[in-house]
Amino acid sequence: MSKELMDEMIYDDDFPVVTLLTDDGEEIDFIEVAVVNYKNENYSILQPIELFEGMAEDEALVFKIGVAENGEDRFEMVTDDELIDLVFAEYNKTLIK
Repeated sequence: MSKELMDEMIYDDDFPVVTLLTDDGEEIDFIEVAVVNYKNENYSILQPIELFEGMAEDEALVFKIGVAENGEDRFEMVTDDELIDLVFAEYNKTLIK
């Protein structure tokens, strides 16, 4: 992971907090590091406020943003390593500008 991304992921009050529900109904709070548009799809880079077991402080997760039936945002975790790398690469491009 690039130093720029690690610097951006340090908790800051300017980052919005997103609360997601697990399949079991558990609420998990995330810091939204960025929203990235890649190939006309929106992805959110989220870092859990309380890191998951085995997760490093400089790690984040990528979620594809869609629209649920009720019209609210729907976050679907991306598990494809290649797509995750492409989304982070697109995000890193925004840091250089």
